[in-house]
Amino acid sequence: MAAKLGGRSLSGLRSRGAPDDLDVTHEINVTPFIDVMLVLLIIFMVAAPLATVDIGVDLPATAAEPAPRPDQPIFVTVKPDLSIAVGEDVVARDGLGSSLDAATKGRKDERIYLRADKAVSYGDLMDVMNTLRNAGYLKVALVGLDGRS
Repeated sequence: MAAKLGGRSLSGLRSRGAPDDLDVTHEINVTPFIDVMLVLLIIFMVAAPLATVDIGVDLPATAAEPAPRPDQPIFVTVKPDLSIAVGEDVVARDGLGSSLDAATKGRKDERIYLRADKAVSYGDLMDVMNTLRNAGYLKVALVGLDGRS
């Protein structure tokens, strides 16, 4: 709460008491509030980059065996011209389900390995994945090159 020194009130009239009476003003002094906020802003600006430092962690090795790759994996390939091949045979998009049924001998739980050229858009790849799902093949593995050198 702030006080005004002197004998004059806010309205400019003389107060009734002695000239050294304190009158209460109804204004909030926001200067200390702004100062505190600026100091906090500076503290957070300095502390935020320090909180994002990477920490090196040496993770333990796993004893789990990698999943065995089947002897004859079934590859579905989407070429740059958006043609689809099952193995080495090019098939029509509407005949993809029947070609996979022939390749898997009707086993819908067989894993299908899907690979696509870099030029194939994400939407086109999703269309092929939806076609596989509609055909009943829910185990789809995406194939990519190992980028580690």
